[in-house]
Amino acid sequence: MSTKPTKELECFDNPNTDRDYTIRIEMPEFTCLCPKTGQPDFAVLNLEYVPDQLCIELKALKMYIWSFRDEGAFHEAVTNQILDDLVKVCNPHFMRLHAEFNVRGGVYTNITAEYKNENWSAPEKVVLP
Repeated sequence: MSTKPTKELECFDNPNTDRDYTIRIEMPEFTCLCPKTGQPDFAVLNLEYVPDQLCIELKALKMYIWSFRDEGAFHEAVTNQILDDLVKVCNPHFMRLHAEFNVRGGVYTNITAEYKNENWSAPEKVVLP
């Protein structure tokens, strides 16, 4: 069992490719370093995606997220990098990553980045009476 961070993401076959559904993953322990000061930055990452053929394997995702702990990164850059890496490995219909960084010097930063496959149309929202 690996106990070291890694940039390698893994996927498994989507067990329900015949329907669109949403997977939501909350990662409350994301850390990276401020590229200016070297101090730690903490964030909650909220990932939502509609899989196509593949789903993200959670243990690999945890090790991937852990790999940023000792890296300097601006909030905007790291949020977009994570989204790009996840899209590259699983090619979802849709993916959204929302990063809520903890306060630093009286300033909160929230970053939302999205990807939508151009060949996919979101289903209509059902509103029940």
